[in-house]
Amino acid sequence: MRDMSFGGMLQYAWKSLVGGARMLKPGDPAPDFDTTDQVGRPLRLRDLRGKKVVLWFFPKADTPG
Repeated sequence: MRDMSFGGMLQYAWKSLVGGARMLKPGDPAPDFDTTDQVGRPLRLRDLRGKKVVLWFFPKADTPG
């Protein structure tokens, strides 16, 4: 979660505590988030709306998980 904004983490934590968070179902739109691309440039999902997007998550080398 390092790349998620502080506000995004806070919102996710709050929704988890009060029961507002839910699992996405196939076909659901992805929630908006901010992150960085493979070379460190800022990236916002909302800037890619209407395009096909593949998200690929992997742990950094020599890190747990």
